[in-house]
Amino acid sequence: MRIARRDIPVRIDVPGAVARQKTDFGDATGYGAISGEYFSLGAGTDIAPLLQGLEGDLCHAPHWGYVQKGQLTVTFADGTQESPGDGDLFYWPPGHTVKVGADAEVILFSPQREHSEVIDHMLKKMAG
Repeated sequence: MRIARRDIPVRIDVPGAVARQKTDFGDATGYGAISGEYFSLGAGTDIAPLLQGLEGDLCHAPHWGYVQKGQLTVTFADGTQESPGDGDLFYWPPGHTVKVGADAEVILFSPQREHSEVIDHMLKKMAG
């Protein structure tokens, strides 16, 4: 699920303050501790090869985040795709991969155990 800032419902709009809220934006039930993550990703980066060997060859951690700049294409286990870009909030359920279309700066909030497992797997793949 991705949503552009302009599409997030305005809940408060007074001089000097606007608050937008998208409810039901994913579910963190049962995940425990969350990590805050900042990724700088170059255009053309494709994490799919680094996920090979994980269940379904996909990232098994959910993520909530924000694309500060850039363009991504996220492919989900069912084959659907989304392309979050500049200023978009997103939720990615477990079972996805990511390819970078334009240099990107991305903030993620992820269950730390699950995403650390994925990052450790990726590091091992890069080490050979």
